[in-house]
Amino acid sequence: MKLFEVYPLYDVQPTRAKDVYVYDAEGTAYLDLYGGHAVISIGHSHPHYVQSLHEQLDNIAFYSNAIQNPWQQKLADAIGEHSCLHDYQLFMCSSGAEAIENALKMASFHTGKKRVLAFKGAFHGRTSAAVAVTDNQKIIAPLNAQQAVCFVPFEDHQAVEKELQKGDVCAVIFEPIQGVGGLDTPSKEFIIQLERLCQHYNTCLIADEVQSGFSRSGTFFAFQNTSIKPHIITMAKGMGNGFPVGGILIHPDLKAQYGLLGTTFGGNHLACRAALAVLDVLKRDKLQEHAGQMEQYFREKAAQISGVKIKGRGLMLGLEFDFEVGPLRKRLIHEKHIFTGGSSNKKVLRILPPLTVQTEHFDAFFTALHDVL
Repeated sequence: MKLFEVYPLYDVQPTRAKDVYVYDAEGTAYLDLYGGHAVISIGHSHPHYVQSLHEQLDNIAFYSNAIQNPWQQKLADAIGEHSCLHDYQLFMCSSGAEAIENALKMASFHTGKKRVLAFKGAFHGRTSAAVAVTDNQKIIAPLNAQQAVCFVPFEDHQAVEKELQKGDVCAVIFEPIQGVGGLDTPSKEFIIQLERLCQHYNTCLIADEVQSGFSRSGTFFAFQNTSIKPHIITMAKGMGNGFPVGGILIHPDLKAQYGLLGTTFGGNHLACRAALAVLDVLKRDKLQEHAGQMEQYFREKAAQISGVKIKGRGLMLGLEFDFEVGPLRKRLIHEKHIFTGGSSNKKVLRILPPLTVQTEHFDAFFTALHDVL
């Protein structure tokens, strides 16, 4: 049987990984400054993470959501502690796209409306409604295009209000830091205005923190550099450090009913233990504060490169050049053994390392970058 080839692949085959490095079968070390699309938060194969999963595997790995699973409540309590969003409710699922689907569904249930407002450059996933609110027509099939969605630019609050005035928008969904779109970031003032408009027009505000959440931005959620309280917050990627896990946090104004949402694998025992291990390490090693410190160091180093724009926040960063970076990424991988990321903005090189990255790793990156530029 052949694989269904939808991914353009680099000719690298990692066989093991530790902290910020992955290794191929020959033992070549690659510096991972991409974290598998911002998934690796506390470092590859972290001992506490591995031990937690081993312990759970020795007991019970999975049962469906037909029984009591106390690990779910422990995880809810831990997320509440880290985020200071104690009054929110947790629903578990298994991926970022699934989190987006459930968030949009909840917004539609709550408001009784069906249209969604999203933003230019947005990426929210590749499944049904998630891809419909993604600003990339190439990956939207006719089935997905049936969804009622409009796109407006960041910072244009008048365009937002014009759409909300029509009375049929169930949700405004935004990324506090755009990921695939190329690290564009709405201003604090615009985000606060979004909340005000959503409240006025009975519309749910959804913060997509799938990539930026779990301390990557230097705050637990990237929107928390403002005072807003979104109706729904989506989570995944760094939440599980490589284990497939996702979830949404739901404002207390939105009420639960039996059967409203559902999932087979979401919130299973292993998923909860993986996420709890991540939270343990984030707190113990003060990785949220570390992300802010490493951002500052990165910016100081990047400022020495003429003509480069620095984008993003925390350890969700990008360098925007005046040329397309595809060939540069290939040279960094094959000549310098460094993983980096691209975006829909072909001129942006994305940097999404494990939150355990240190100054010497950025030193190695900038030395390599100078060599290949």
